Amino acid sequence: MMAVTCSPQVIAFFDEQTFTVSYLVREPSGDKAIIIDSVLDFDASSGRTSTESADGILAVVRNESLKVEWILETHAHADHLSAAPYLKKELGASVAIGAYITVVQSEFVRVFNLGSDLSTDGTQFDRLLRDGDVLNVGGLEIQAWHTPGHTPACMTYVVGDAAFVGDTMFMPDYGTARCDFPGGDAAVMYQSIRRILDLPKETRIFVCHDYGPDGRPYAWESTVAAQRSENKHVRDGVPEDSFVRMRMERDATLAMPALILPSVQVNIRAGEFPTPEDNGVSYLKVPLNAL
Repeated sequence: MMAVTCSPQVIAFFDEQTFTVSYLVREPSGDKAIIIDSVLDFDASSGRTSTESADGILAVVRNESLKVEWILETHAHADHLSAAPYLKKELGASVAIGAYITVVQSEFVRVFNLGSDLSTDGTQFDRLLRDGDVLNVGGLEIQAWHTPGHTPACMTYVVGDAAFVGDTMFMPDYGTARCDFPGGDAAVMYQSIRRILDLPKETRIFVCHDYGPDGRPYAWESTVAAQRSENKHVRDGVPEDSFVRMRMERDATLAMPALILPSVQVNIRAGEFPTPEDNGVSYLKVPLNAL
């Protein structure tokens, strides 16, 4: 077991097309590492995928002779496709997500009318993590926290003095994520955030997205102290009812993410594409007048 004061080395990879940050997290002394929230490049106009973003991570892994044991997802993303299957094949790592992915799968099987085409037991992933589960990777102890609200399956991964919060919160000047996806709940997310903000004030907070509000440079690392004092939505002193009201009003004005339809269908399958049809091609569905 490592001490909670351990400070892992965190290497960030920003994909400007989807405003997503993926992380390579390595032990302070040694060659073991994990990957969090990888991106598979996707051109919606042509339906073609590529691995440029994931290859950037692989290059560092290989240059540093790292051994990646786990590829973690904070949730089933609605704004980008996961590169987990590609990275798993290249690195021999296992893929994990929160256990409540089964709830998300069940909801979107209905939305996309997938029937028996998709099992909703989470077996597409190598491991389903529950709140309090721990993964030990060399000198890294990864604590899995269930932090729902944005989706029912959202997880935060606490690794020493670093917390990878997915879409639960963003940089302080951008606030928090939407809660209007199926199973989302603003009150639940408020409680999840307050749990994260009970970590030591020096804990580093790593977010999954940044949009550079007001033209500032993209950024993805803050601290518990900064979030508690500066987060525009959930800084200290903001009560739950005010947050829920703000979140519901704001969410009602937001358009759906551009890649939500392909992303969800792929990501609830652990990043795999649907089974190819008799011509050898995989297809995704677009529900018409349904969402």
